[in-house]
Amino acid sequence: MLLSIYLHRLSFTYMFLTVWNYALYFHIGETEKKCFIEEIPDETMVIGKYRTQLWDKHSNSFLAATPGLGMHVEIKDPDTKIILSRQYGSDGRFTFTSHTPGEHQICLHSNSTKMALFSGGKLRVHLDIQVGEHTNNYPEIAAKDKLTELQLRVRQLLDQVEQIQKEQNYQRYREERFRMTSESTNQRVLWWSIAQTLILIVTGVWQMKHLKSFFEAKKLV
Repeated sequence: MLLSIYLHRLSFTYMFLTVWNYALYFHIGETEKKCFIEEIPDETMVIGKYRTQLWDKHSNSFLAATPGLGMHVEIKDPDTKIILSRQYGSDGRFTFTSHTPGEHQICLHSNSTKMALFSGGKLRVHLDIQVGEHTNNYPEIAAKDKLTELQLRVRQLLDQVEQIQKEQNYQRYREERFRMTSESTNQRVLWWSIAQTLILIVTGVWQMKHLKSFFEAKKLV
């Protein structure tokens, strides 16, 4: 799996993740906001789970956060349209389905009104995001639909094939956008070169006429 995370010590931090199933934790302060950018194909379900721990100075360790320390989750699609904005408790689970392929922004920040609980400390957030077929609870599906082991395995394979197809469609979409961008850039470079050539020609003609007028005025020609 490819996992590339860029962490910045700012109040607003972007973390770029290109992995379909992962778990991690990060630290935030009272006013900090952490954002992840996830590339997701269209019509793909995403499930996020998190739990928070508050730094305790007495024990010098992270302890389970109090109920007053919750999180606000905001999710934007590639068009920066908000598709989810909700407040949760110290432990939470959020779900959404992508309708537009591309980079989705997942932001989390503390929504607590009891900032004194921070006491200048920090909050540790454990985050687990699952995308596509990883969101399916296959033991629960097998029990609900009374599937045999073979039927369940076939169901898993079908879900994996469907997710691979969505990923391929998304890669084609990205390739098409990249091609359009390249063609547009090449066209602009061509027109800029033509404009530079015309400017040089016009400048040369003007200089020749100016020199000719100068020589005629000095009666050198």
